Amino acid sequence: MTVRESAPSAQHTAAPLARGGAVDSSAAPPRLPDARGQVSGKPKRRSFNRAGRWEVAILVGPALLVFLAFVIFPVVIAAYYGFFSWQGYGAPTDVVGIRNYLTIIQDPTFQQALTHNGVILVLSLVLQGPAAILLALLLNRKLRGQSLIRVLIFVPYVISEVVVGTGWSLILQSNGAFNGMLENVGLGGLSQDWLSNPDLAIWTLMIIITWKYVGFAVILFLAGLQGIPEELSEAAAIDGASFWQIQRRITLPLLGPTLRIWAFLSIIGSLQLFDLVYIIWGQYVSSTAGTSTMATYMVANGRNAGNYGYGNAVAVVLFVISLIIALVYQRFILRRDTQGALTDKGNPE
Repeated sequence: MTVRESAPSAQHTAAPLARGGAVDSSAAPPRLPDARGQVSGKPKRRSFNRAGRWEVAILVGPALLVFLAFVIFPVVIAAYYGFFSWQGYGAPTDVVGIRNYLTIIQDPTFQQALTHNGVILVLSLVLQGPAAILLALLLNRKLRGQSLIRVLIFVPYVISEVVVGTGWSLILQSNGAFNGMLENVGLGGLSQDWLSNPDLAIWTLMIIITWKYVGFAVILFLAGLQGIPEELSEAAAIDGASFWQIQRRITLPLLGPTLRIWAFLSIIGSLQLFDLVYIIWGQYVSSTAGTSTMATYMVANGRNAGNYGYGNAVAVVLFVISLIIALVYQRFILRRDTQGALTDKGNPE
């Protein structure tokens, strides 16, 4: 065997040199020949064999089937029934086309309900967010009775909406406990019709919603605060930063992903709000009191009116509105968080 045959060619073994003889560190590493003396022009990629496909199918398959059966399929069926004037029994035969959907969009009552959902959405973020952050920052410090306070704040969230709605409706009615308390302390002039007055009903609803759901936000923020290293706050304090400067410059930016997730959940919940409004105000009073939502509109004009085709159309419109807002939120706000959780799929060996 000659030296020429045994040694690999210079173009495969020599390190690329830049001008002046310096080694170019940015150049790709040399590719060594295989057993047959051939050099592959492309790097090998990991092969996704049949066993790997079966593992993915076994792990993802059940969840995908459940999602298709209980989410996608009902939406498709609801969209189909939305093209009929259907009474809820038998096969739908009275085709109305897109008339149901056009009626929904043009109905002032639905537009009013959509506006109420928007107001609830904004007020939920404005009222619950700052209150939950302040409570979470307070409970994140060493405090006597800290565990008891956390439980008391979280208890309203785990109480059933039926219990909450019934209790508050009894407390806030005209001759209820709250007005009676005002009379007993000499503030009878402040007594109001908290549930039926259109100028007060939406604020009454927001107080109830904040009281019930702020505990969930507090627990979520406390979990996020546990992941922030204490060394950062200690270092800032040594440098002379005040407590509020530390929270504004360090804690809140690092709590950003948790805040964005909570805001997303709050937005979707505000768009789909139904139970508290329906229990406290009912299907008719909610419209006159200014607290109706798209969900209560769907029940009142669908099931209770005996027009299930129209009710299904309202459900589809509600789904589409929620889906569009969720996609836009994920695209422009949650994108920075989701991208950080993704792995590099195209990294060859």
